Amino acid sequence: MDGSVIVTGGAGYIGSHAVLALLDTGYRVVVIDNLVTGFDWAVDPRATLVRMAVEDPGVVDVIRAHDVRAIMHFAGSVVVPESVSDPLKYYRNNTAASRALIESAVAGGVRHFIFSSTAATYGTPEKVPVAEGDPTVPINPYGTSKLMTEAMLRDVAAAHPINYAALRYFNVAGADPHGRSGQSTAGATHLIKVAVEAATGKRGHVGVYGTDFATPDGTGVRDYIHVTDLAAAHVHALELLIAEPTRSHTLNAGYGRGFSVLEVLDAVDRVTNMTIDRRLEGRRPGDPAALIADNAAILATLPWRPQHADLDGIVRDALAWERKLSERT
Repeated sequence: MDGSVIVTGGAGYIGSHAVLALLDTGYRVVVIDNLVTGFDWAVDPRATLVRMAVEDPGVVDVIRAHDVRAIMHFAGSVVVPESVSDPLKYYRNNTAASRALIESAVAGGVRHFIFSSTAATYGTPEKVPVAEGDPTVPINPYGTSKLMTEAMLRDVAAAHPINYAALRYFNVAGADPHGRSGQSTAGATHLIKVAVEAATGKRGHVGVYGTDFATPDGTGVRDYIHVTDLAAAHVHALELLIAEPTRSHTLNAGYGRGFSVLEVLDAVDRVTNMTIDRRLEGRRPGDPAALIADNAAILATLPWRPQHADLDGIVRDALAWERKLSERT
């Protein structure tokens, strides 16, 4: 593809890995990030960093100045319990900001748009694993804010010469195996990140939120996908959009298997050869019992095949990054 790819939120966790995947494949990359939660040092120096909010009308000027042909949109707010307590933040940062970005994309003549969506669009699924055609009934504002953006993309693609891929993430974890990036946000809520923080002495314990779910051990079950595999899926999705400019896709991004909270903590204990203190607490608002991807569609649609689908390996990469972060401070 001639031209550049904009990566919004490219100074954040998943976005920085997508930047690496694009650069490693040979694309020119422009990162748009307001650095509210991201870090300028997380952006690979081969990319161009523009400090700007995605809803800024100046995004159109960035598109034109850098001959942008595609956008990967990662910027947004992602904490489910926070979305329940502060829904307007999520409708502003996720839905309204995405609307403005899509408008800039159309005005700037961008032809391809890849959206960072979520399995939270399914709510509490009627069956597990959950497939793309299953009902989307979110149970928290985070999921609703993302589903609304999917609807906007669908309608805009019907009215304008732009196609899109909405990738519904399951639980993203791990870090770049080469140690170039990882999850760096303070106060993160993702289980594996919290657990390796505890393993490196940054937390005193790990909270287990809910032990009475209808799952084998009573704790929540999730499909954990390595962030490097997820980033690779975005590159494959972009190449499909380029090859088939009249078609759009909504795809689950997961491995098709789940692990409970306790199973994940057991993996952390194995990898670290220590016992992480676990505190059993009540359920958090907006958490379903189990979310596992039916990933048949992404495997059939893209040449993507997971390369890091090993729970202990995911934990090892996350732990290595956490130790590297400790050296920065």
